[in-house]
Amino acid sequence: MSNANIILITGGARSGKSQFAERLALSSAIPVTYLATMQKVSATADSELYERISKHQKRRPKHWELLEEPLLVAQKVSHLNERGSQDGQSRLVLLDCLSLFVSNLLLSIPASINDQAIKNELLENVLVEARQLLEVMSRADSLNFIVVTNEVGSGIVPDNFLARAFRDTLGSTNQMFAERAGEVYACFSGLPLKLKG
Repeated sequence: MSNANIILITGGARSGKSQFAERLALSSAIPVTYLATMQKVSATADSELYERISKHQKRRPKHWELLEEPLLVAQKVSHLNERGSQDGQSRLVLLDCLSLFVSNLLLSIPASINDQAIKNELLENVLVEARQLLEVMSRADSLNFIVVTNEVGSGIVPDNFLARAFRDTLGSTNQMFAERAGEVYACFSGLPLKLKG
């Protein structure tokens, strides 16, 4: 079953997916909330990442509402939906991005755990969190969504457990969201290709 209120945009690094998502959001006739999943970064901790975040911020319209939440994204979406239901205001939520959300969840798993069965259970919990987010979005009657994610399955097999876990978990999450989304786009070299809808 597809949800008309969800648009998924995928692509590789520097494929133009965020810019395309922002253009779609700008063409919307309803207020936009930008929901960022990036952890806060200081210029001294990681100057390159800080610069990338700054470019994103400068590109976005000042009148868009900004919410930052690396982990409790489903909760934020629920609160936004409740707010919209109370004031009768529909909103467009631009979630950028799903891949960082999955990465944040994976990085919250203690690296000291060596038991593979426990690791597998914790990885399954990441998919449960992603599924919960999708269910909350699907039931949100006052919200529409544009979800940005990365395609990370086209390269070589990573040489370490965490990178393989990220590739596999994000791949499963992307499939889950693509199945439910009303529209799906893949971006290549700044050009969006419509895959669904």
